[in-house]
Amino acid sequence: MCDTFAALPDHTAGGCVVLGKNSDREPNEAQVVERIPAREQTEKTVKCTYIAIPQVARTNEVILCRPFWMWGAEMGVNEHGVAIGNEAVFTKIPAGRTNTGLTGMDLLRLSLERSNTAQNALQCISQLLEQYGQDGCGGYKNKRFFYHNSFLIADTREVWVLETAARHWVAQQITHGFRSISNGLTIEEQFDLHSNGLQDYARRQQLTGQGETLNFRKAFSDRFYTYMSSCGIRQPQSATQGGNHPGSFLPQDAMQILSSHYTTPFNPARATTQSICMHATGLTNPSQTVGSMVAVLRSGKPHTVWVTGTSMPCLSVYKPLFFAGNPLSGAWSILPGATPNHSLWWQAEMLHRNAIHHYKEFLKQYDAPRLRLQNALIGNENLLLSGKFDTRNAETLSEQAAQQHLQLIARFLPEALKRGKHQPFHQIWHRLYWKIQNQAAKINRPGGAG
Repeated sequence: MCDTFAALPDHTAGGCVVLGKNSDREPNEAQVVERIPAREQTEKTVKCTYIAIPQVARTNEVILCRPFWMWGAEMGVNEHGVAIGNEAVFTKIPAGRTNTGLTGMDLLRLSLERSNTAQNALQCISQLLEQYGQDGCGGYKNKRFFYHNSFLIADTREVWVLETAARHWVAQQITHGFRSISNGLTIEEQFDLHSNGLQDYARRQQLTGQGETLNFRKAFSDRFYTYMSSCGIRQPQSATQGGNHPGSFLPQDAMQILSSHYTTPFNPARATTQSICMHATGLTNPSQTVGSMVAVLRSGKPHTVWVTGTSMPCLSVYKPLFFAGNPLSGAWSILPGATPNHSLWWQAEMLHRNAIHHYKEFLKQYDAPRLRLQNALIGNENLLLSGKFDTRNAETLSEQAAQQHLQLIARFLPEALKRGKHQPFHQIWHRLYWKIQNQAAKINRPGGAG
């Protein structure tokens, strides 16, 4: 499950575009943050998650957040200021389950590497979708998790919402205000572009009646899985929260939306799929937010890509990345994998997996220092951009941010390890669930790295 939104120039305080996304996936599915420089390509093909397709002559510099095992990315930004987040959507067209197509994440990365505007990215995704389809498993351990995709595609001027069902699609242009998407189709009768033969296909499959105007959501949406995703609860939350800041929306407002929970006070042991900041609890709620991104896209000025590089934005810190023409270094270069290591993702995960068992008490000590660090980083980014932009200073800020976050984790991990003796019945089941997850990730001691 995921949530993505964007605020356009008329809605933001600085006349920029702000795109935010939470990536909700399996709890042990660590997410890699990487910066890949622009390249003149010599290989004739590019191997995506399951299939290889022809490569292009040159690919853009990109900053990506992707599942560690997957070629494609859940969210990202390129050097031209194109940002994309994707969503799993569930439709009436059954998946082939053959792993002979591209995943939605592949489509996202390919379009970032090949496009210089939001509309170019839309064209790239739709063309690749029609040619190769989207038959690729999106699950890590769950190899039966196949789905279709929607995309929110932004540049410095406009936003496009692209929604798909197999190789069919519709797109809607957004030129002002605030727009959000979640795990359900949202485009009905009003769309600006669509795939060839879409309406004929819908009529042949009796998804819409003869002579009726096509309503894409009603015709193609699978009711059961869409309902179970709780997108009908989460998407209005992001739309309402984002819509409350017309003309004054800031990146920190995006960070707040991505950190929000449906119930107050929040208890991770009782979490459901109704919260934007998602905490896994078991069979009916198997996903957690494993990574978050807020992209600030500016015309004629440097773009900032704020990433947690960790799970749980409610316990994390957004750190700024910039385009510098080289791969990330220092703490950012230690990439997470299937089992714990010294990467930022897994170090933060040790804090998270202990803190959630006494979340309310832990936040009383941790939340204020966390927010002080976040506000300091926002202030440092504003200072960096107020003068002549220097990539060396930008790289220093990014590395210091990662180090300061690691220091915060190390400081509060002992507090996270402290647990009360009283355990309500529902919390015992919560602990059992996380014990199973820890065993699967080969975490063999509290706070340890394997």
